[in-house]
Amino acid sequence: MLDVAALVESPWPAADWESLANRAAETAIRQTPFLEWLDHPATIEVAVRFTSDDEVHVLNRQYRDKDKPTNVLSFPMIQPDLMEAVTENTDDGEVLLGDIVLAHGVCAAEAVERKVSVEDHATHLIVHGLLHLLGYDHMDDAEAEAMEEMERAALRDLGLHDPYLIRED
Repeated sequence: MLDVAALVESPWPAADWESLANRAAETAIRQTPFLEWLDHPATIEVAVRFTSDDEVHVLNRQYRDKDKPTNVLSFPMIQPDLMEAVTENTDDGEVLLGDIVLAHGVCAAEAVERKVSVEDHATHLIVHGLLHLLGYDHMDDAEAEAMEEMERAALRDLGLHDPYLIRED
């Protein structure tokens, strides 16, 4: 079973971010070989933190040596090569998959640039972040294509835009 907790901080506006995070994370998992986790007796925990650019800037500098805010950061708690065995080896029936952190200002500016709502863009970033928690990456072209296709499929299932489609308007 998937358990997604949303922590919403200023300057994120009032909205049902908890439901949005749950839908995005569940739909992302449905695009992966970890689909069975959704019905597994173990609780797979994910935390999604909606915070400020300043906070993400600090985290990005501290953990990635990048001195600027970014749209989303993922902090996996499980090594990718251990994913297959993770639900079988839990002592207490709970598995902490990891944390996803979104920066409001960067997310809002990108949403305007892409001509989508902040909610839709945040959904994409949560899908993207969840795939990172599962060990997917975009360091080379083949990995990037595979990850992008999973993102596209998840967003299609959610009735949202294709974030990799180049818009000419």
